[in-house]
Amino acid sequence: MASSSHYHYNQNDDDVDPFENIFEDFLQIPDIIPKPRERKTRIFIEREREEGQDQLWSDYFSETPTFPHNIFRRRFRMNKTLFLRIVHRLSQEVEYFQPREDAAERSSISPLQKCTASIRQLAYGGGADTVDEYVQLGETTARKCLHQFTNGIIHLFGDEYLRCPTPEDLQKLLYIGEQRGFPGMVGSIDCMHWEWKNCPAAWKGMYSRGTGKPTIVLEAVADYDLWIWHAFFGAPGTMNDLNILDRSPVFDDIINGIAPQVNFYVNGHPYHLAYYLTDGIYPDWATFI
Repeated sequence: MASSSHYHYNQNDDDVDPFENIFEDFLQIPDIIPKPRERKTRIFIEREREEGQDQLWSDYFSETPTFPHNIFRRRFRMNKTLFLRIVHRLSQEVEYFQPREDAAERSSISPLQKCTASIRQLAYGGGADTVDEYVQLGETTARKCLHQFTNGIIHLFGDEYLRCPTPEDLQKLLYIGEQRGFPGMVGSIDCMHWEWKNCPAAWKGMYSRGTGKPTIVLEAVADYDLWIWHAFFGAPGTMNDLNILDRSPVFDDIINGIAPQVNFYVNGHPYHLAYYLTDGIYPDWATFI
């Protein structure tokens, strides 16, 4: 408040209210109480999802599709039969992918659109809004489709396609390897680097090498049909195949004595230990060729 001398009360002036000037000045003080924030209205874009479904079906899934099988495989990273099998399982067993209608009796986004949006994001590594114009899904919806898709795949197929081989599986792998000229071979082992875009700055040095981009390493064992029998993910990108092998559980069953027995002959000599095909960085162990 201003000093009291500014509002000096003159006792000789009986007609002047000593507080009149104070009240007048107070009324002229601007309102400093913040106004409540205005709520932002959500932008609504009318997407013709029915037309998107029809276009998608005509392009890839009709009896006479616009794009042939080789283009489908390139864009979906799998053949059409496998993709439709995944769509069918998700639409039957995962609630999010089941078709439904809204309060206006309008059909929801089809399972085919949701799965296509998810696969396109995985296949091309693009953002969630890159499928909007074609599949007619907004960015938030496309991102949710991807999360639900990956969770559904793990739930429905994880126990079947990401596991250790059973004795029956092992015999099949040995047979395939022998037919291709590698008796006793159960798969190929190697490591690959996945770029970590949002790596924390404090960890960048530990996860970067060569190009300077931080990466995370995946070690995997796969057979000729790309069936993954072993996966070890999360090692820093500065590590190589040998360092990761020291941490990997790939030989735990052999060390613990619970690995399936393997018997095969090469040049008349019996062998009792299966092996993996590798590149030259791996050591000269009996389990690596």
